[in-house]
Amino acid sequence: MSFQRSAFRALVALTMLLATSVRSNNEKDEMHFQPVTQDETVSVGGTVTLTCSVKENDNSSLQWSNTAQQTLYFGEKRALKDNRIQLVKSTATELIITIADVQLSDDGDYTCSIFTMPVRTSRATVTVLGVPGKPVITGFEDAVQEGSKVTLTCTSSGSKPPATLRWYRDHEELKGHPEVVESNPDEPTYTVTSEITLSVTRNDNNALITCAVDHPSITIGDKQTEQPLSVLFSPSVQIHPESDLPKEGEKFYLQCVGNGNPEPTAFEWEKKDGELHPLVKVDGAFLRFESLNKSDNGIYRCLADNGIDRQDGSYTLLVQDPTAMPTSSGVDHAVIGGVVAVIVFIMLCLLIVLGRYLIRHKGTYLTHEAKGSDDAPDADTAIINAEGGHSGVDDKKEYFI
Repeated sequence: MSFQRSAFRALVALTMLLATSVRSNNEKDEMHFQPVTQDETVSVGGTVTLTCSVKENDNSSLQWSNTAQQTLYFGEKRALKDNRIQLVKSTATELIITIADVQLSDDGDYTCSIFTMPVRTSRATVTVLGVPGKPVITGFEDAVQEGSKVTLTCTSSGSKPPATLRWYRDHEELKGHPEVVESNPDEPTYTVTSEITLSVTRNDNNALITCAVDHPSITIGDKQTEQPLSVLFSPSVQIHPESDLPKEGEKFYLQCVGNGNPEPTAFEWEKKDGELHPLVKVDGAFLRFESLNKSDNGIYRCLADNGIDRQDGSYTLLVQDPTAMPTSSGVDHAVIGGVVAVIVFIMLCLLIVLGRYLIRHKGTYLTHEAKGSDDAPDADTAIINAEGGHSGVDDKKEYFI
């Protein structure tokens, strides 16, 4: 009885082992015959490539079907008459096709099938990106006054998924209000709107405000719109003289320069604490002196009006004598000072060297003088020895017959 039980257990174990082995082989077969695909992303108007492959094939055909389960290619045979769809490669283990000029309607799941027993399938999701349109900026039609606020609106339509709008002043990014996203009717795209409010100053005049679209279907900067700002502001006034050294008897003029938007067109001239000389003529932005005189000295004031505001500038005129020399610039003074310093330094060096030279030669003279007096019997002989050379040297004598 125990033998029968043992035999039964052994039979059951063998059966389970065989079943496990068969299941393992079947799983391996399924792995070898299972189609492999991958998801793809493409922009509207682009081309997408769909690839389906298997490790092994038992002479069964591979097939691609679209989102409506319409057969596109069965092996190398075209099934759907759509010239956008082309065969790239068809073998027993691989089927590759392309879809050109992709449209939003091509978005969805595509199925690759292999007709084994049973039929095995794999899906590839094609995501079609809607390309956003060029943004449009509204809200700025006329020039704005300095210190006021302006609100600009940027709109871009046709994006999928919704695009992001970015604002820039010249090259500096600005923060706008939260975007508004709306679905477009009859198509799976979106319209995105963004607003920005700016407090403008005169420094914003002629500044470029840019709205740029950020979306995975395009490169940043491909879709952008620029709007230059025009800011109205009062003039800042300066008076420029014809020369920095006006001389008595010469012709001369002062020019009133006003920087504003718009540029000043009306100018008035006046002299503080006095009236303009009859020979001084007002010529718009210029005040012309026919012949300068010391009586023309004083403070002159120009008032410039650009329709936004009226501002003034002043200039102090000091007429020089005809013989007056032009004053040197700070740079000239620096150069002259440097040259003088170098000359003084060189002279000091020469004096030091000359002094050392004189001291050295004076010591030598005294030494020779002492040598001449050492062997002399009296003062007169010492002087003669010092003047005549070293002692002990015989003088040459000449005899006349």
